[in-house]
Amino acid sequence: MTKEERIKKLVVGAGAVFTLLFCLSPFFYMILTALSRHTDFLRPETHYVVTFSHIHTVLTSQSIHFPAHLRNSVVVSLASAGVAVFTASLAAYAVTRLAFPLKTFFMLFVLALSMFPEISLVGYLFTIMSGLGWINTLQTLVFPYVAWTLPLCLWILVSYFSQIPEDLDRAGLMDGCSRFGVLRKIIFPVAAPGVFSTGLLAFIVAFNEFLFALMLTTDHSARTVPVGIALFQGLHGETPWGEIMAAATVTTIPVVLVALIFQRRIMRGLTRGAVKA
Repeated sequence: MTKEERIKKLVVGAGAVFTLLFCLSPFFYMILTALSRHTDFLRPETHYVVTFSHIHTVLTSQSIHFPAHLRNSVVVSLASAGVAVFTASLAAYAVTRLAFPLKTFFMLFVLALSMFPEISLVGYLFTIMSGLGWINTLQTLVFPYVAWTLPLCLWILVSYFSQIPEDLDRAGLMDGCSRFGVLRKIIFPVAAPGVFSTGLLAFIVAFNEFLFALMLTTDHSARTVPVGIALFQGLHGETPWGEIMAAATVTTIPVVLVALIFQRRIMRGLTRGAVKA
Protein backbone atom coordinates (compact mmCIF):
# COMPACT_ATOMS: atom_id res chain seq x y z
CA MET A 1 0.00 0.00 0.00
CA THR A 2 1.45 3.33 -1.04
CA LYS A 3 1.67 6.40 1.17
CA GLU A 4 -1.13 8.12 -0.75
CA GLU A 5 -3.43 5.11 -0.32
CA ARG A 6 -2.74 5.01 3.43
CA ILE A 7 -3.50 8.71 3.76
CA LYS A 8 -6.69 8.32 1.73
CA LYS A 9 -7.78 5.36 3.86
CA LEU A 10 -7.03 7.31 7.05
CA VAL A 11 -8.98 10.37 5.87
CA VAL A 12 -11.97 8.28 4.78
CA GLY A 13 -11.96 6.37 8.08
CA ALA A 14 -11.73 9.56 10.13
CA GLY A 15 -14.57 11.10 8.13
CA ALA A 16 -16.73 8.02 8.64
CA VAL A 17 -16.08 8.03 12.40
CA PHE A 18 -16.83 11.76 12.66
CA THR A 19 -20.06 11.38 10.66
CA LEU A 20 -21.14 8.42 12.80
CA LEU A 21 -20.48 10.28 16.06
CA PHE A 22 -22.20 13.41 14.74
CA CYS A 23 -25.32 11.44 13.78
CA LEU A 24 -25.46 9.31 16.92
CA SER A 25 -24.65 12.02 19.49
CA PRO A 26 -28.30 13.21 19.81
CA PHE A 27 -29.40 9.59 20.24
CA PHE A 28 -26.83 9.00 23.01
CA TYR A 29 -27.75 12.29 24.70
CA MET A 30 -31.42 11.27 24.63
CA ILE A 31 -30.64 7.95 26.36
CA LEU A 32 -28.33 9.56 28.91
CA THR A 33 -30.93 12.17 29.79
CA ALA A 34 -33.65 9.52 30.10
CA LEU A 35 -31.48 7.55 32.55
CA SER A 36 -30.17 10.54 34.52
CA ARG A 37 -31.65 11.79 37.78
CA HIS A 38 -30.62 15.34 36.85
CA THR A 39 -31.43 16.49 33.32
CA ASP A 40 -28.65 19.12 33.55
CA PHE A 41 -26.00 16.47 34.18
CA LEU A 42 -23.58 18.16 31.75
CA ARG A 43 -23.01 21.02 34.19
CA PRO A 44 -19.60 20.70 35.87
CA GLU A 45 -20.98 20.67 39.43
CA THR A 46 -23.59 18.00 38.67
CA HIS A 47 -22.81 14.30 39.06
CA TYR A 48 -24.40 11.76 36.72
CA VAL A 49 -26.68 9.40 38.64
CA VAL A 50 -28.40 6.55 36.80
CA THR A 51 -32.09 6.08 37.48
CA PHE A 52 -35.06 4.45 35.77
CA SER A 53 -37.59 6.72 37.46
CA HIS A 54 -38.30 8.72 34.28
CA ILE A 55 -39.03 5.58 32.27
CA HIS A 56 -41.17 4.20 35.10
CA THR A 57 -43.13 7.45 35.28
CA VAL A 58 -43.72 7.48 31.53
CA LEU A 59 -44.96 3.88 31.48
CA THR A 60 -47.15 4.04 34.58
CA SER A 61 -48.37 7.64 34.98
CA GLN A 62 -52.13 8.04 34.54
CA SER A 63 -51.77 11.68 33.52
CA ILE A 64 -49.24 11.18 30.72
CA HIS A 65 -51.15 8.39 28.91
CA PHE A 66 -48.00 7.27 27.10
CA PRO A 67 -49.07 3.60 26.66
CA ALA A 68 -52.28 4.81 24.99
CA HIS A 69 -50.29 7.08 22.67
CA LEU A 70 -47.97 4.21 21.79
CA ARG A 71 -50.88 1.85 21.13
CA ASN A 72 -52.54 4.43 18.88
CA SER A 73 -49.32 4.94 16.91
CA VAL A 74 -48.81 1.22 16.36
CA VAL A 75 -52.42 0.58 15.33
CA VAL A 76 -52.62 3.57 12.98
CA SER A 77 -49.20 2.92 11.44
CA LEU A 78 -49.85 -0.79 10.88
CA ALA A 79 -53.26 -0.15 9.36
CA SER A 80 -52.09 2.66 7.09
CA ALA A 81 -48.96 0.75 6.00
CA GLY A 82 -50.98 -2.38 5.23
CA VAL A 83 -53.61 -0.54 3.18
CA ALA A 84 -51.01 1.60 1.40
CA VAL A 85 -48.82 -1.39 0.45
CA PHE A 86 -51.78 -3.46 -0.74
CA THR A 87 -53.19 -0.60 -2.83
CA ALA A 88 -49.75 0.29 -4.19
CA SER A 89 -49.17 -3.37 -5.10
CA LEU A 90 -52.30 -3.44 -7.23
CA ALA A 91 -51.37 -0.16 -8.90
CA ALA A 92 -47.74 -1.20 -9.41
CA TYR A 93 -48.82 -4.47 -11.01
CA ALA A 94 -51.15 -2.58 -13.35
CA VAL A 95 -48.43 -0.08 -14.28
CA THR A 96 -45.79 -2.74 -14.96
CA ARG A 97 -48.00 -5.34 -16.66
CA LEU A 98 -50.93 -3.62 -18.37
CA ALA A 99 -50.81 -1.31 -21.37
CA PHE A 100 -52.79 1.88 -20.90
CA PRO A 101 -52.30 5.43 -22.21
CA LEU A 102 -50.49 8.16 -20.26
CA LYS A 103 -48.75 5.65 -18.00
CA THR A 104 -45.75 7.93 -17.51
CA PHE A 105 -48.03 10.90 -16.85
CA PHE A 106 -49.85 8.87 -14.20
CA MET A 107 -46.62 8.11 -12.34
CA LEU A 108 -45.46 11.73 -12.53
CA PHE A 109 -48.89 12.91 -11.39
CA VAL A 110 -48.70 10.65 -8.32
CA LEU A 111 -45.20 11.96 -7.61
CA ALA A 112 -46.41 15.57 -7.95
CA LEU A 113 -49.24 14.95 -5.48
CA SER A 114 -46.74 13.76 -2.88
CA MET A 115 -44.87 17.08 -3.08
CA PHE A 116 -47.69 19.15 -1.56
CA PRO A 117 -46.67 20.23 1.96
CA GLU A 118 -48.84 18.97 4.80
CA ILE A 119 -49.59 22.47 6.04
CA SER A 120 -51.33 23.30 2.75
CA LEU A 121 -53.71 20.34 3.11
CA VAL A 122 -54.44 20.08 6.81
CA GLY A 123 -57.10 22.84 6.82
CA TYR A 124 -59.18 21.16 4.11
CA LEU A 125 -58.58 17.78 5.73
CA PHE A 126 -59.87 19.09 9.06
CA THR A 127 -63.05 20.38 7.37
CA ILE A 128 -63.66 17.02 5.69
CA MET A 129 -63.07 15.01 8.86
CA SER A 130 -65.27 17.35 10.88
CA GLY A 131 -68.08 16.85 8.38
CA LEU A 132 -67.72 13.09 8.72
CA GLY A 133 -67.63 13.29 12.51
CA TRP A 134 -64.24 11.58 12.62
CA ILE A 135 -62.23 14.12 14.60
CA ASN A 136 -60.30 12.43 17.42
CA THR A 137 -60.71 8.94 16.02
CA LEU A 138 -58.14 6.51 14.67
CA GLN A 139 -59.65 6.39 11.18
CA THR A 140 -59.17 10.14 10.84
CA LEU A 141 -55.42 9.43 10.82
CA VAL A 142 -55.44 6.18 8.82
CA PHE A 143 -56.91 7.71 5.67
CA PRO A 144 -54.49 10.69 5.45
CA TYR A 145 -51.55 8.42 6.25
CA VAL A 146 -52.53 6.02 3.49
CA ALA A 147 -52.72 8.89 1.00
CA TRP A 148 -49.43 10.33 2.30
CA THR A 149 -47.44 7.09 2.04
CA LEU A 150 -49.07 5.74 -1.14
CA PRO A 151 -46.78 7.57 -3.64
CA LEU A 152 -43.67 6.29 -1.85
CA CYS A 153 -45.01 2.72 -1.83
CA LEU A 154 -46.07 2.93 -5.48
CA TRP A 155 -42.72 4.15 -6.78
CA ILE A 156 -40.75 1.55 -4.83
CA LEU A 157 -43.00 -1.33 -5.91
CA VAL A 158 -43.10 -0.22 -9.56
CA SER A 159 -39.31 -0.26 -9.56
CA TYR A 160 -39.32 -3.73 -8.01
CA PHE A 161 -42.16 -5.32 -10.03
CA SER A 162 -40.65 -4.10 -13.30
CA GLN A 163 -37.67 -6.42 -12.75
CA ILE A 164 -39.82 -9.54 -12.32
CA PRO A 165 -40.00 -11.45 -15.65
CA GLU A 166 -43.41 -11.33 -17.35
CA ASP A 167 -42.96 -14.99 -18.29
CA LEU A 168 -44.11 -15.80 -14.75
CA ASP A 169 -47.36 -13.95 -15.41
CA ARG A 170 -47.94 -15.74 -18.69
CA ALA A 171 -47.28 -19.11 -17.11
CA GLY A 172 -49.77 -18.36 -14.34
CA LEU A 173 -52.42 -17.18 -16.80
CA MET A 174 -51.95 -20.31 -18.90
CA ASP A 175 -52.51 -22.42 -15.77
CA GLY A 176 -55.87 -20.73 -15.23
CA CYS A 177 -55.00 -17.99 -12.74
CA SER A 178 -56.69 -14.62 -12.96
CA ARG A 179 -54.66 -11.43 -12.89
CA PHE A 180 -55.30 -11.11 -9.17
CA GLY A 181 -54.41 -14.77 -8.69
CA VAL A 182 -51.10 -14.21 -10.47
CA LEU A 183 -50.40 -11.24 -8.23
CA ARG A 184 -51.31 -13.13 -5.06
CA LYS A 185 -49.73 -16.53 -5.80
CA ILE A 186 -46.72 -15.61 -7.94
CA ILE A 187 -45.75 -11.93 -7.81
CA PHE A 188 -46.20 -11.40 -4.08
CA PRO A 189 -44.01 -14.38 -3.05
CA VAL A 190 -41.28 -13.40 -5.54
CA ALA A 191 -41.44 -9.74 -4.52
CA ALA A 192 -41.65 -10.44 -0.77
CA PRO A 193 -38.41 -8.57 0.12
CA GLY A 194 -39.52 -5.47 -1.76
CA VAL A 195 -43.05 -5.58 -0.32
CA PHE A 196 -41.69 -6.05 3.20
CA SER A 197 -39.23 -3.15 2.80
CA THR A 198 -41.96 -0.91 1.43
CA GLY A 199 -44.29 -1.78 4.29
CA LEU A 200 -41.60 -1.09 6.88
CA LEU A 201 -40.79 2.30 5.37
CA ALA A 202 -44.48 3.19 5.19
CA PHE A 203 -44.86 2.17 8.85
CA ILE A 204 -41.96 4.40 9.92
CA VAL A 205 -43.26 7.38 7.91
CA ALA A 206 -46.73 7.03 9.47
CA PHE A 207 -45.29 6.42 12.95
CA ASN A 208 -43.26 9.65 12.83
CA GLU A 209 -45.96 11.91 11.35
CA PHE A 210 -46.81 14.90 13.56
CA LEU A 211 -48.91 17.63 11.93
CA PHE A 212 -51.97 15.60 10.92
CA ALA A 213 -52.01 13.88 14.32
CA LEU A 214 -51.76 17.24 16.08
CA MET A 215 -54.60 18.88 14.17
CA LEU A 216 -57.02 15.95 13.93
CA THR A 217 -56.89 14.60 17.51
CA THR A 218 -57.82 16.19 20.82
CA ASP A 219 -56.98 13.72 23.60
CA HIS A 220 -55.16 10.50 24.43
CA SER A 221 -57.87 8.29 22.95
CA ALA A 222 -56.52 9.01 19.44
CA ARG A 223 -53.28 10.96 19.84
CA THR A 224 -50.10 9.33 18.64
CA VAL A 225 -46.66 9.27 20.24
CA PRO A 226 -45.11 12.35 18.51
CA VAL A 227 -48.02 14.55 19.60
CA GLY A 228 -48.17 13.00 23.06
CA ILE A 229 -44.47 13.70 23.66
CA ALA A 230 -44.75 17.25 22.31
CA LEU A 231 -47.61 18.00 24.74
CA PHE A 232 -45.89 16.66 27.87
CA GLN A 233 -46.09 19.26 30.60
CA GLY A 234 -45.36 19.31 34.31
CA LEU A 235 -47.81 20.26 37.06
CA HIS A 236 -46.47 23.81 37.24
CA GLY A 237 -45.98 24.38 33.53
CA GLU A 238 -42.33 23.27 33.44
CA THR A 239 -40.95 21.09 30.68
CA PRO A 240 -40.21 17.58 32.04
CA TRP A 241 -37.15 16.80 29.94
CA GLY A 242 -36.47 13.54 31.76
CA GLU A 243 -39.91 12.15 30.91
CA ILE A 244 -39.75 13.52 27.36
CA MET A 245 -36.40 11.83 26.72
CA ALA A 246 -37.60 8.62 28.38
CA ALA A 247 -40.68 8.51 26.14
CA ALA A 248 -38.54 9.24 23.08
CA THR A 249 -36.13 6.45 24.07
CA VAL A 250 -38.89 3.90 24.62
CA THR A 251 -40.38 4.87 21.25
CA THR A 252 -37.16 5.02 19.24
CA ILE A 253 -35.29 1.92 20.38
CA PRO A 254 -37.81 -0.65 19.02
CA VAL A 255 -37.87 1.08 15.62
CA VAL A 256 -34.06 1.17 15.54
CA LEU A 257 -33.85 -2.51 16.48
CA VAL A 258 -36.32 -3.47 13.75
CA ALA A 259 -34.32 -1.46 11.20
CA LEU A 260 -31.06 -3.08 12.33
CA ILE A 261 -32.48 -6.61 12.31
CA PHE A 262 -34.02 -6.27 8.86
CA GLN A 263 -31.50 -3.88 7.29
CA ARG A 264 -30.23 -6.47 4.81
CA ARG A 265 -33.75 -7.34 3.73
CA ILE A 266 -34.59 -3.63 3.43
CA MET A 267 -31.53 -2.85 1.33
CA ARG A 268 -32.13 -5.92 -0.84
CA GLY A 269 -35.72 -4.95 -1.36
CA LEU A 270 -34.92 -1.33 -2.24
CA THR A 271 -31.90 -1.93 -4.47
CA ARG A 272 -32.96 -5.03 -6.37
CA GLY A 273 -35.42 -2.99 -8.40
CA ALA A 274 -32.73 -0.43 -9.21
CA VAL A 275 -30.58 -2.80 -11.27
CA LYS A 276 -31.55 -5.05 -14.10
CA ALA A 277 -31.50 -8.72 -13.16
